[in-house]
Amino acid sequence: MAAEVKHSYTIPCPSTFRDAALALADQRRVNVADLARSVMLVVPAPEIEAFPDPGEPPPGDREIVVLKSGPSAGRPWRRKPRLQVRMATGYTVPFVRQALAIALALATGDVVVSVGNGAPLERPPPPPRPDPALVAEIELLRTEVEVLRRERDKLASMVPLLVGDPLPGGVGTRQDALYVMGFAPGSWPDAAQVRSRFRHLATILHPDSGLGDHDRMSQLNQAMSVLREQGERPRVT
Repeated sequence: MAAEVKHSYTIPCPSTFRDAALALADQRRVNVADLARSVMLVVPAPEIEAFPDPGEPPPGDREIVVLKSGPSAGRPWRRKPRLQVRMATGYTVPFVRQALAIALALATGDVVVSVGNGAPLERPPPPPRPDPALVAEIELLRTEVEVLRRERDKLASMVPLLVGDPLPGGVGTRQDALYVMGFAPGSWPDAAQVRSRFRHLATILHPDSGLGDHDRMSQLNQAMSVLREQGERPRVT
């Protein structure tokens, strides 16, 4: 029998909802996914879908985390509050969030589960079994993504070795500009060479590339300005 394929759901939610769900899970000595699964086992799917969705956090409700890897490791990042819920594939984020809302309402006594005339409760249908070929393809893609992530991190660690550290005092002279743009000291690259070098370096050093950073990109812009202002080698007459 094939093993059940689980999926990690990222559930954006108000911070008060997140904290209440985590507190309830800790109180019951389970995880948040267990709370959602318990509701899905006893409450019909239409009832869950009809329950008010707490929704996403309002614009001012954000949490700050410190990035642990990549070029921006150690920097604070402001993001939406969220819950990570690992359970079977096939559910939507609102459905999982509504199931958790019911779990919280049951814990506070705001709602109760009733079986009516004693008939067994209708259980939600199990999620569809994934196609084995699709599962294999997903695993292959995950492996390829991990290889690319390691390659990106390797390239990010090489950038400082190849382009050097930012100049402490910024770009103040022509020699500083030549150093930042990788030209030989005392050289006089023409305008086309300067533009070409800038384009190549900018694709690497720009913060959005995932390999660069703000300081190096700022100095590249300064170096470009210095070399553009000074132009080509003066002619000897």
